[in-house]
Amino acid sequence: MRIIGGKFKGKKLILPIDNKTRPLRDIVKESIFNLITHSKKIKTNMACSYVLDLFSGSGSFGIECISRDAKKVFFCENYFLALKILKKNLSSLKEVNNYQIFEENCLSFFFSNKKLNYKFNIIFIDPPFNEIKINQILNLIIEKNILDNNGLIILHRHKNDKIEITKNLDIIETKIYGTSKIIFLKNFKNLSKSS
Repeated sequence: MRIIGGKFKGKKLILPIDNKTRPLRDIVKESIFNLITHSKKIKTNMACSYVLDLFSGSGSFGIECISRDAKKVFFCENYFLALKILKKNLSSLKEVNNYQIFEENCLSFFFSNKKLNYKFNIIFIDPPFNEIKINQILNLIIEKNILDNNGLIILHRHKNDKIEITKNLDIIETKIYGTSKIIFLKNFKNLSKSS
């Protein structure tokens, strides 16, 4: 696993050694960032973005954002082995400090009283494929009003996942890469303003 673009391009990242953490494959990550950069349906400038990486694992997605000059990246992860690797990967990026780690469960993160003075431009959600509370998480993002008006939610699921996305969000693109399904979402009420 490596960083595929930006100032740290080519740098190798540490992989998890157990099967509870599922790293985002390089080819999938590259396709996601190509779409963010080139799709006319997506109006996100990575260099000006605040990013929330939920179920961060080893941090592959959020670190890619750091490499591509995101303003700040917030990682949310509570599995201790994944956290250990995440911290090692981040500390290997010399003199980088535009990130914060929340060492807690994703739902606990939303129900805590943390005051985040940010509207996120990108929220990446990569839970275990057996996670069933996806729409609860999506609705909490809307309820807490933490997604920028033109912000993008990127959801990673198994290609055979039959999830019906909450009607509070609009699917703007769905891509299949191998066994991965990547769903790109926008706030439904803001879709007409950004198209």
